[in-house]
Amino acid sequence: MHFFAVGNETWGCGGNMTPEYYSHLYKHYATFLKTPADNRPELIASGGYEHLTEWTETLMKNVQPNFSLRMDGIGHHYYTLPRSDWTVKGVATGFPETEWLSTFANTIKIEDFIKSNTAIMDQYDPEKKVGFYVDEWGTWYDAEKGDNPAFLYQQNTLRDALLAGLNFNIFHKYADRVRMTNIAQMVNVLQAMILTDKEKMLLTPTYHAFHMYIPFQQATYLPAEIAGNPSYGIGATAIPQVSVSAAKAVDGRIMLALINVHPNKAVDIAINGQWKQAEGQILTADKMDSRNTFAEKNVVAPKPFKAGQNGKGLTVAMPAKSMVVLELK
Repeated sequence: MHFFAVGNETWGCGGNMTPEYYSHLYKHYATFLKTPADNRPELIASGGYEHLTEWTETLMKNVQPNFSLRMDGIGHHYYTLPRSDWTVKGVATGFPETEWLSTFANTIKIEDFIKSNTAIMDQYDPEKKVGFYVDEWGTWYDAEKGDNPAFLYQQNTLRDALLAGLNFNIFHKYADRVRMTNIAQMVNVLQAMILTDKEKMLLTPTYHAFHMYIPFQQATYLPAEIAGNPSYGIGATAIPQVSVSAAKAVDGRIMLALINVHPNKAVDIAINGQWKQAEGQILTADKMDSRNTFAEKNVVAPKPFKAGQNGKGLTVAMPAKSMVVLELK
């Protein structure tokens, strides 16, 4: 599958346009994007960011009903900042627990953004022909000290891995519309999966989160919830302690992903159903900002994990600040 994005962040650095102006430009350029019938890319319109819905509303109203044109998807961008302040965003390492929590609290806001935008799309496109593409997401911290701020280099910790999993679990719930999501970015920039230094290379905790979730690719979403899910909070800020996603993989396996965001408290999760065993991998570490370095590349790395038996069924004993991906058998 090939993709062609018509503009990028047209609300800002991509032209400082209004939604109405851009929608006309989209129709102009989409008209002349000609390709062979057997090799047509999906055309992606430049949508909004964060809480904005007017871009989706305008594009669905002005472009989607025009059946002589194609608009296969609408892009949307959201970056997670610990402090919600683009001047002082927060540091990648050495952060306090309040910023551990605020980072997760800010990232799960993306669910509200998805819901508000896709509700508009449902009004204009009940057949769900147009996808909602979260084509830039991830963490954005202050640049590492001594590094050129323009390079956007930042360290990657256990916090980032769990944050990636929280986003995966949200994206899965809306897979009928959210058909593509792209972390920004892959190597040495923002929430990278790989860090390099000349000939040296390491895999970040975020890389391991992506690798653990491979069975969810092209899978079928299965509804799942945590009954009596406790909350984790400090002061006025609180979020659910456990996040969950389940799916039937393309090979028929039933997969379960669980994330315990509490940095200090373990939690036991009982799995309902006639499952005999559950095994897979766990990702956790000693500190909130545990990370892999060129000197110690496997401080944060997956390890084998099995659910336990409680006499009535299976129980997943999740340590504090951990991610577990299991196959149910």
